[in-house]
Amino acid sequence: MWLKKAFDRADAEGRVSRDIFSDDSAIAKFGVGRNMVGSIRHWALACDVIRETDPKGPFTLTETARAIFSDGGLDPFSENPATAWYAHWCLAGRGTRATTWFWLFNALSAQTFTREEALGPLSEYAEIAAPGKKLSRSTLARDLDTCLRGYAPRAGAATAEEAAEPMLGELGLLQEERKGVFSFRRGPKATLPDALFAWALLDFWDRTAPGETSMTFETVAYAPGAPGRVFKLDEDSVAERLFALGEITGDRLRWTDTAGLRQIHRTDFDPARLKVRLLGDAYV
Repeated sequence: MWLKKAFDRADAEGRVSRDIFSDDSAIAKFGVGRNMVGSIRHWALACDVIRETDPKGPFTLTETARAIFSDGGLDPFSENPATAWYAHWCLAGRGTRATTWFWLFNALSAQTFTREEALGPLSEYAEIAAPGKKLSRSTLARDLDTCLRGYAPRAGAATAEEAAEPMLGELGLLQEERKGVFSFRRGPKATLPDALFAWALLDFWDRTAPGETSMTFETVAYAPGAPGRVFKLDEDSVAERLFALGEITGDRLRWTDTAGLRQIHRTDFDPARLKVRLLGDAYV
C-alpha cells in the first residue's frame, strides 16, 4: 500500500510537497516509521507514481498513477496483478532509481545464481553506471538483497512482516531453489495481460527507437530493457504475445513473418493515446 500512500498525499492539482516526506508530522500522516516514510518516497519515484519536475519544487503525479491509484481508478489498492507487473516494468524495464533491478533482469546471464556470485558482477556494473561514485560492497549487498527478497521472500521468516508475500512475489519471476540459491522462472506468465505486454512494448519502443517503424523479434525477446527479457518470457511466449498485437492495438502494431524475417511494424499514430487505452484494457 506504499504507492497508494504516496499518491494520496497529492493536492487537487496533483502536486506532492517535498516537506510531506520530511516534516515532523510525516509519521502520523503516513502511519509508518520515519525510515519507512523515506522508503515510500523512493518507491513512489521509482515506480513512476510521482516525478521530480523541479529540483526544488513539489513532486507531481503521473498520468499513469492517476489512472491506476485514483479512488475509483483502475486499481487503487493494488489488488490486480497488472499493477504488480506495472511496478516491475518501472523497476526492471526502465531502471529509474533502480539500477540493481535493471541489472538483475537484463544484464545477469546466469539462470541460477547465489547472492555472492551476483555481487561481483553487480559491483562492476555499478562502477560503469555511476562513474566516480564510490559504492561500498555492503551497500550493494543490501540493495541486492532487497531486490531478491522483493521477488522471493525469505523462507522461515522470523516476523510476520518478513513472512508476508511482497508485491512482486506473486509474479513468479524468481524463486529460491534452496537456501541462498536463486533462479529465474522463464516461460509464459499467466497473470501478465496481453494489453500490458503491448503497453510495455510501446514504452520500450518510444524510449529506445522512437523514429523506427519496425522492430525485430530478437529485439523484443532479448534486448536489455525489452519486454521479453524483463518479463522473462521464452521465445514461444513472446511470439504468442506478438501474434495478438494487431487485434489488441487495432492494427497499429502488426506482426509479420516474411522470408524468415520476423518483425513488428507500427503505423503512424499517437503512442501516448494508445498507451492510455492499453493500460485500461490490461485491467479488464
